[in-house]
Amino acid sequence: MMVIHVWRTLVTFAAISPATMATRLSNFARKGSTIFGVALNYSDLAATSGVTPPTTPMVFIKPWTAYLTKGGTIKVPTGCKKFFHEVELGVVVGKQGFKIPESRAMEHVGGYALSLDMSAMDIIGEARDKGHPWCIGKGFDSSCPVGDFIHKDQIPDPHNVGLWLKVNNELKQNGNTKNMISDIPTIISYISEYFTLNEGDLLLTGSPAGVGPVSPDDVINCGLADISEMTFHIEA
Repeated sequence: MMVIHVWRTLVTFAAISPATMATRLSNFARKGSTIFGVALNYSDLAATSGVTPPTTPMVFIKPWTAYLTKGGTIKVPTGCKKFFHEVELGVVVGKQGFKIPESRAMEHVGGYALSLDMSAMDIIGEARDKGHPWCIGKGFDSSCPVGDFIHKDQIPDPHNVGLWLKVNNELKQNGNTKNMISDIPTIISYISEYFTLNEGDLLLTGSPAGVGPVSPDDVINCGLADISEMTFHIEA
């Protein structure tokens, strides 16, 4: 009887439909999932910043409390005087994995989400100068605004999709994911070499050139091609 019960459980798990999985993943920002970010992952941003492109992904982590969904307000963290926007393609993990080879990495992609990586650049800079971790400058509450879940079928080529961002209706970022230094399979494989990736985790894949400051009362409007768009207000 125990064998039959286990077999039925496995069959039920294997038979999860794409629609059911999409419904489960649509709540990724409310599940307490981990947010993994990759810094300096666009060649155009590295060039305009005057830094040497990294040879491996520069990984950081945000807690799930960093999530902000539509209708929320981005809060400038305490003491921050240099608050920057970064628009990104977020990858929503659809299947748990550890030490995932690049050749199988895309099997673990459940979908995508337009994302912002808000950064307290002065806090990060001060921490780096002291040799300290810079989790406060990246992981504060509301530092990861996200749009609606996008099923992976809606973005057949995630390595060639446009990203744009406006501040107070002025275009600041206008890039394309084709300029990623480390592509999605590389990012998934690299992160999973050290961390188990779970269903609903979010991978921030980096931001194109044009990263810059915002201030209280500013309005950020950003988009992923014509697939997804979101607007957030900045508040002190």
